[in-house]
Amino acid sequence: MTMPVTPTLAYYAHNAEEFVASTVDVDFSATQEKFAALLPKGGRVLDLGCGSGRDARWFLERGFDVTATDGSPELASVAQRLAGILVRVELFSDLADVEHYDGVWACSSILHLPKQELSDVMGRIERALVPGGVLYTSFKYGNFEGMRNGRHFTDFTEPVFREFVAKTCNLAIEGLWISGDVRPGRADERWLNVIMRKAF
Repeated sequence: MTMPVTPTLAYYAHNAEEFVASTVDVDFSATQEKFAALLPKGGRVLDLGCGSGRDARWFLERGFDVTATDGSPELASVAQRLAGILVRVELFSDLADVEHYDGVWACSSILHLPKQELSDVMGRIERALVPGGVLYTSFKYGNFEGMRNGRHFTDFTEPVFREFVAKTCNLAIEGLWISGDVRPGRADERWLNVIMRKAF
């Protein structure tokens, strides 16, 4: 079956090398460690929309059982080489695992979904997590939704995200903070970071 090519996927098809170069060496360890501390030793982690494979590799190196996916075949190929594991090429809406993962890592990935699709995917993430499982995700901070620089973005502020989650899934927010962009020269860009947990 041929995957639909959205403008966002077309962007990554044409800009995969540039995107990887700008993200693969970024030090994201503070957030990775915060997430990892909430997981059981050797737990199952889904890197949902793994991009360059930077984070999948980080979790693998720390002994986690990692599954990685990306909707972009071009990015999946790069991530597979970097992380050294098979990367599944699939859309967020293809996630069908049930109570399988201790943690889902969706770093700067599901922000590319329109809110209606995001609602469905949040439910899929909830189903994919074991009871007590943890989700980390991040969005650009603001109220914008639409195309930006060739990709779709759904931005959130804290109150709007809290309202959105209350209507879409039963994941409880455990941590929420705003940070600057860790990429060089982009510290003025703000991000909403969220850690959520599925009920036991």
